[in-house]
Amino acid sequence: MIKPRGITIAAHSSGGFMNNKLIVSLRIISLLIFSIAFFQTAEAQSRADRTLLNEAERITEDVFSIAIQTSKGARVYAVRQPSSKMLNAIDQGLADLFSIAQKNNYRKRLNYSDYTIFIARADRTQDGSKNYSPDIAIGAAQYAGSVYDQGGFIYAAGMVLAYNPCAFVFAEHTRDFQRVSDVVRFEGEHLVLYHNDRKLYGKTADHSKGGGHPILK
Repeated sequence: MIKPRGITIAAHSSGGFMNNKLIVSLRIISLLIFSIAFFQTAEAQSRADRTLLNEAERITEDVFSIAIQTSKGARVYAVRQPSSKMLNAIDQGLADLFSIAQKNNYRKRLNYSDYTIFIARADRTQDGSKNYSPDIAIGAAQYAGSVYDQGGFIYAAGMVLAYNPCAFVFAEHTRDFQRVSDVVRFEGEHLVLYHNDRKLYGKTADHSKGGGHPILK
């Protein structure tokens, strides 16, 4: 008697075919779910970026038409194309920030990609002593009536814009890039403290009450 091998084989193959179809279908569904999640995340990120950009432009009255990353991965928005020296100075400032933060046993927000930095047009390039000091003009707010008050506004080396994501703004420089690194580190101190040591952050966030930088030593 000849065994119906063909039927056996066909039935076995049919089961394998059905299993393969099921696997393919599941993979397609998984891919669709991932794609939807990805685009939703990207859309949310885009909205957050737009909100942050609007806030930076509102405060500085500048238009940040340049978007770029440093070689280490920090995001930068600028009014003009930043020089390589400027971008390297930003990375160095963040490296200095991360180093001193780790020394103080802080662990959060110590990645270059955590930071978004805006380079605004300088509202002045010299301080009262004629030293090179590119700064931005911002409303006096709590500094009104203090020695910093210039008549309703103050000149600042930098300013924190947001804590999630970590973002700040400072004025563009054409030289003295060590000052850029210092400003990046000093503004970053507020952000690191906010995420790691809220008590010390509360004591040092407002310079109108005294104190200055560096905070972390």
